[in-house]
Amino acid sequence: MLEIVTVAALSDNYDYLVHDPDTGRTAVVDAAEAEPILDALDYHGWTLTDIWLTHHHWDHIDGVADLVKETGAKVLGAKADQHRLPNLDTVVEAGGSFAFGAHTVEVMPADGHTIGHVAFYIPDAHALFSADSLMALGCGRLFEGTPAQMWETLQRFKALPPETMVYSGHEYTASNAKFALTIETGNTALHDRARAVEAALVEGKFTVPAPLALELATNPFLRANEDSVKAAIGMSGADDVAVFTEIRARKDAF
Repeated sequence: MLEIVTVAALSDNYDYLVHDPDTGRTAVVDAAEAEPILDALDYHGWTLTDIWLTHHHWDHIDGVADLVKETGAKVLGAKADQHRLPNLDTVVEAGGSFAFGAHTVEVMPADGHTIGHVAFYIPDAHALFSADSLMALGCGRLFEGTPAQMWETLQRFKALPPETMVYSGHEYTASNAKFALTIETGNTALHDRARAVEAALVEGKFTVPAPLALELATNPFLRANEDSVKAAIGMSGADDVAVFTEIRARKDAF
């Protein structure tokens, strides 16, 4: 069974170590900065062999060069984003897959936040590394993609098994919860989650990963197709993408 460790970096980033005890291989999903990753590797006694990149933003790749220098790890990223990523040893196609020991890693298209963004899904580990596409109680800003592209990305994630754990790229959950409550004031599950998030942060705990089932019940961006959400923002009967677009616009102005 794969072991997954959350590594906090910078002011609010998360990178993730994925360790296969059967082969000894260890991957890191994104690399905001090298030092916290190296410290986590030392703590667990693991050797970094692979670096998987979701997209090109500096706060997800700035640690790559130092990690490669220290460990010799091989870097993997999406072909569509290759021109903006550090030098890649392995290029993967969105919609394809690759092997990590005996485990299959699916490379899911995740356009929206950027074009060429991908997510990594490991079915037998019930793990989705969504970076800045799907976030806990939110989704990434649309710096390059369109609302329709992000909504399509979210539909792919919604179709995954509800027990999937969502490993997102930032600790934005508290602010996302405050916004979500402006959309669905009567969502009991959302109120419960907002209280749980606040309590976790007070205790110094991470609020990610989170179960996809919980996101489906509380994340307004995943719920833009729900009649209750449409009614709550005065868009009953509107197209799903139009509702998502309105929610994203409200979040941007929040």
